Amino acid sequence: MKVALGQFAVDKEWQNNVITTLSLMEQAEQAGTDLLVLPEGILARDITNPKLVLTAAQPLDGPFMTQVLAASRGNNMTTMMSIHVPNGTEKVWNTLVAVRNGEIIAQYRKLHLYDAFAMKESENVVPGEDVPPLVNVAGLNVGLMTCYDVRFPELARRLVLDGADLLVLPAAWIKGPLKETHWELLVRARALENTTYVVAVGECGVRNIGNSMVVDPLGVVVVQAPETPALVYADIDPKRTAYARDVLPALVNRRFVAPRLPHEVQG
Repeated sequence: MKVALGQFAVDKEWQNNVITTLSLMEQAEQAGTDLLVLPEGILARDITNPKLVLTAAQPLDGPFMTQVLAASRGNNMTTMMSIHVPNGTEKVWNTLVAVRNGEIIAQYRKLHLYDAFAMKESENVVPGEDVPPLVNVAGLNVGLMTCYDVRFPELARRLVLDGADLLVLPAAWIKGPLKETHWELLVRARALENTTYVVAVGECGVRNIGNSMVVDPLGVVVVQAPETPALVYADIDPKRTAYARDVLPALVNRRFVAPRLPHEVQG
């Protein structure tokens, strides 16, 4: 599988962001990409106006996604990104969507909201309630996560035990003391402990670090973008995963059962 990581700084106007999104989709498709991953919250961003996630939110049949879906028609490339979607209350969902050939083939509402480091995502966003689905891309099962999810090893492990061959992580990782170190450490840890590829794509710009990366099943950084806008590529090799799981059979050796959400346990 060929993956592309499209890293950019999200503008406060959705019209500008859809232009950037469509350009990245066109470039990636022309390069023969199977899976393009874009950052988190790409509909609109304004660091001086946290409430923009509410006023700029659009439904999945709104003008932003309508243009994205139209651009995806006629080829088999899968594109994944996160946008804020109204939910009928005074808050929104942070929704990761997977798009292919004119259709939304999967969606995931972010489970873990970023209430940390003096930020409080839950002021504007409602958490999801369901484990993300797996999305088949070029014969491999892709597990979905979003940004802060990477700090919770239970989700990555659950997705891999459900059958994920690789994990994707759209993010808007905020700058700060040690934050770049946290990003690389966590992404590499989730890859290594689950002997799986992780495709992590971060927004860049004034507030966020960029540094999108692909990490292989033994924790090796295969490709890494800088702090500026970039479109980088990597190959996902199932043979590398098989080798990693042969020499490091951590999934076989584990003693704990698969993580479950509280309502799954109660059910």
